[in-house]
This record gives sequence, C-alpha cells and structure tokens, in this order.
Amino acid sequence: MHTIPHTASGMSNESAPNSPHVELAKHHAKRKGFGRFLNILGPGLVSGAADDDPSGIATYSQAGAMYGFSFLWAFPLMYPLLLAVQESCSRIGAVTGKGLAAVLKENYSKWVLYLAVALVFVANTINIGSDLGAMAAAMQLIIPVPFFVLVILFAVIIVLLEVLIPYTMYAKILKWLAITLFAYPITAFLVGQDWKIIFYETFSFRPTINFETAYILVGIFGTTVSPYLFFWDTSEVVEEEIAQHRLNKSGGSPRISHRFLNDLQIDNFVGMTLASVTAWFIVIVCGSVLFSHGITEINSAADAALALEPLVSHFPNAGLIAKLIFSIGILGLGLLAIPTLAGSASYAISETMGWREGLYRNVTKAPGFYAVIIVATFVGLLTNFIGVDPIKALVFTAVFNGIAAIPLLLMIARVGNNQKIMGEYKNGMVSNIFVRLAFVCMTVAVLFLFYTVLAGKA
Repeated sequence: MHTIPHTASGMSNESAPNSPHVELAKHHAKRKGFGRFLNILGPGLVSGAADDDPSGIATYSQAGAMYGFSFLWAFPLMYPLLLAVQESCSRIGAVTGKGLAAVLKENYSKWVLYLAVALVFVANTINIGSDLGAMAAAMQLIIPVPFFVLVILFAVIIVLLEVLIPYTMYAKILKWLAITLFAYPITAFLVGQDWKIIFYETFSFRPTINFETAYILVGIFGTTVSPYLFFWDTSEVVEEEIAQHRLNKSGGSPRISHRFLNDLQIDNFVGMTLASVTAWFIVIVCGSVLFSHGITEINSAADAALALEPLVSHFPNAGLIAKLIFSIGILGLGLLAIPTLAGSASYAISETMGWREGLYRNVTKAPGFYAVIIVATFVGLLTNFIGVDPIKALVFTAVFNGIAAIPLLLMIARVGNNQKIMGEYKNGMVSNIFVRLAFVCMTVAVLFLFYTVLAGKA
C-alpha cells in the first residue's frame, strides 16, 4: 500500500504552503479576481474618462497656465460631490430600470422634464461642437489638413462608429481609451515637483475674487460635475442590466442585488477618482511647465501641447513628439466623449418622446434614438463654422455646463431621495448631503460669476 509523503507539519507536499500547486492556485485566484475587477468597470469608468474630455483638458490647462496652483483647492472639494452625484445617478438607473428622463416623465410635471431635456441637449450640442473642433485642431499639429475637412471627417467617423458597432464591442473600446489620460501624471512626476507646496495649495482655500477667476471656477465645476454624465450614467446602467439579463428589453422591474449595487459603487469610484486625479495632475503640469515659464494664456492646441514637452525632452524633436502625444490624447478622449454626449442627449429625448432607445438595439429597431445621435453630432459640427476659436469655445462650453447643471442637480437630489421611486434603495444621509452640497456650491459659483458681470468687474 502506497502512502502519501507528508511534511513535518503533517501536510502533503502538494498542499504545502509554498508548493508549486498552491502558488499556481494563488496565481489563478489573483487573475480571476483581477479579471472580475475589470469586468465590474463599465459605465462609471467610461463616464469618468469622458469627464476629462477635450473641454475638460482645455479648462484645466487654462486654469494651470493662468493661475499656477491657485485652483488646486477646487479638486478635493469637487471629488466627493462628483462621487455622490454619479453614484446617485447609477442607483436611479439600477433601481428603476429606466433612464433619468423616463423617471422624470413618470413622476414629475412636464415642465421639469422639458427643462431637463432642453438643458442637456443644448449643453451637449455645444460640447460636441467644441470637442470636434479640438480634435481637428489637435490633428492639425501632426497633419497639415484644412481644419474644416478634419472636423467633418471626425463627425462622420464618430457617427458611423456609434451607429454600426455593437454596443458590447463599443463599450470595450471606450473603456480602454481611458489609458490616454496617464500622460499628465507621468509628466508631473518627470518634471519634478515640490509636493509640499502642491499639497498645501490643494488643501488651502485662497480664491482671488474677480470675473476671470469666477469664470474659470464655474468652468472647472461644469466640466467636472457635468450634465451629460447624469443622463449617460443612468441609462448605461440600464444597458448593463439588460446585458446581464437583470432586466428584460421590454422593460419591467430589474432584478437587483446588493452585490450588483456594490459593483456599481466600485465602478463609479474608479471612474470618478480617475477623472478627478487626472484633472488635478493637468493643472499641476500646466502650472509647473507653462505658468512658471510665463506662458499664462493658452490660445491654441499647440500652446496646450507645450505642457507635455518635458515628457519627451530627452528625445530629438521633443516638441513634435509632445504634440503627437497631446493629439493622441485629445483624439482618444474625443472619440470617447462625443458618443457619450450624443448618446446622453438621445437617451433624454427618446425617453421623453416614448421612442425605443438603447445602444444594445440596432439602428433599424431604434431609428429615432439613432437619429437624435446623428442630429446632435452634426448640429454640434455646425458650431465650428461660426468662426469661434476652438480653445475659447472649449472653456465656454465648460462654463455653460456649469450653469446648466444646477437645475439638473436639484432634480437628481429629489429623485434619489424619493421613497416612491427608489424604495429601500433611496439615497442615504451622506449621499443626500453631498448631492445637495454639489447643488449649493455650483449655484454659489454661478451667482458669483453673474455678480461680477453685473458689477462691471468683467
């Protein structure tokens, strides 16, 4: 009779703590755990990456170039507000199985619904136009093609991608485009920073009071806590439920669980953390590279690209390589953000009109939904033919988003705390505090901006 050899501890060699079998099992467990983590990431990650769209990059870059580190204090303030708002949007979609516009349509007066839809469509259309212009201007840094040819080309490409590629595949593409955001943190570390000063500025509240600072502050708020993310995140969670067979395509009550809601929280945490930290690094890079060298105004894509030159300073033709990296980042984030903008506008209008909607449906099953995507993209395209400077248009877009977000935040706070709509999953005390605080902070910032205009300080 054969016996199994044992170690001194009484365990078999195969199950010994350091045996190859145990190490292999641990390796597979880690891979499985990491794979599950990647699978969790979806609407929250895409929303977070889209939050740092070309409009966001331009606004953060302008803040860093004009004021150095003076606006770093805004990011620890906005971070919990952004987390709370987007987590509330995700929960609304998960619990109701409906997009935000559909929830407003069923539970509130029509004027509330029409106001929300009008705000998101106008804000998104302006944003789409600005982002298309930024993509064209960035591409011109590399290829000498006329601006209007490029801006039309990008509009056509984006519409075709969103209409023709199945949602499951397109979602994976959008998820990985978020990698382009890492150029700024890497640059910040390569330049070398006095981190004591940076953290002091980050946690010191010392705003300068005038029109210019109020304008930039509203832009920072508007491009971070942005209206299109509210509608996109809510509806994309519904798409996730359909993809996971938690909700029938024909509607009904979704099958939710605490684990599913926890996964949504993780997804949102990762996405919004990525958005906030990257935005913080963009201001740091532009403050340390541009502001410190006397470049206090960003008037073109080439000016913005200068911030990334230290990343490749030891290479020949560093300026060209920096422009290439900047252009790839703008193009990647534009490809990610513009479908999000057009899609969120389409969700809002389709739910208002009672049309079939959803990226999981093909164009023949939801013609109205895809028609809105196409119209929003090409109306946005037309804004590039009125002679507005692309960089100034990007910052203006952020400011407009900041103004448009205020009534939408109030609606989200009301829906998230409505027992009739949310049942046992309504917002908790902490969520209620921070969603309402987001409304208060953005209202105060916008009112102060208006005050500086009326007081003749503009």
